[in-house]
Amino acid sequence: MLEFGGPKARGDGAPPVKDGSEASFMADVIETSREVPVIVDFWATWCGPCKTLGPVLEAAVKAMRGKVRMVKIDVDRNQRIAAQLRIQSIPTVYAFWKGQPVDGFQGALPASEVKAFVERVAALAGDGGLAEAVAAAEEMLAQGAAVDAAETFAAILAEAPDHAGAYAGLARAYLALGEADKAEAFLKAAPPAVAKSVELDAVRAQIELARQAAKAGPADKLRAAVAANPDDHQARFDLALALHASGKVEAAVDELLELFRRDREWNNGAAKSQLMTIFEALKPTDPVALKGRRRLSSMIFA
Repeated sequence: MLEFGGPKARGDGAPPVKDGSEASFMADVIETSREVPVIVDFWATWCGPCKTLGPVLEAAVKAMRGKVRMVKIDVDRNQRIAAQLRIQSIPTVYAFWKGQPVDGFQGALPASEVKAFVERVAALAGDGGLAEAVAAAEEMLAQGAAVDAAETFAAILAEAPDHAGAYAGLARAYLALGEADKAEAFLKAAPPAVAKSVELDAVRAQIELARQAAKAGPADKLRAAVAANPDDHQARFDLALALHASGKVEAAVDELLELFRRDREWNNGAAKSQLMTIFEALKPTDPVALKGRRRLSSMIFA
């Protein structure tokens, strides 16, 4: 049975809530999160739901008395960092711990769910081994020990049912075991406090990609078809699916970007939609996602 200790307050005098920017992001979020969890609220002045969520989130953070901090990022004034962290709609909220995004959600949640989210994030700083257990389970999953990882994630959830990282981890373990239907059903049963988290959104995208992989054609034949006719958009799209299915994610992104460059409206914008699914399935800081988003944005706004 896992046991958890309570978080400790930080008494360095820093304000619990502050406005941030691209210039201060590393100091305010990445570096600060190595000592205390940091919640980042991506918002805009014209966003109605942001005006509803912001005060509730700030109140919940201040009530934790230094156990967690909050940085507000205006996406209109800080478009580059918003793009790097794949902010597709606002409000979007990320929680950072030890320099990495570990939890989050999109949209305005009820006050009770916001409070539960903030308390869960604050507990990361003194979780009595929870973070270490999650890290261990992730390592098991990365090494192919999906059964052991699933058992560890399940044990964590027995103690912390609303832990988004563990919930997503267990779903990914099911997916690694070839049980996509079970993973999808598990996500549908997620408690409200984590249902809209970025971790679960990532797994949903991974499930969609896994199902596409099962239908992917032979990459060699598709590559030959594209070489014979570079304007065969369906062949290029199918080649991207086959490349992704074989683990060549960056190559798949390259083909989809080329398809978007040639005809962004083809098949109701299928290239852009597929790119967004791939980016969603990757970690926000994944180099392939960051580079791909930048290239896509440059094409859109060219």
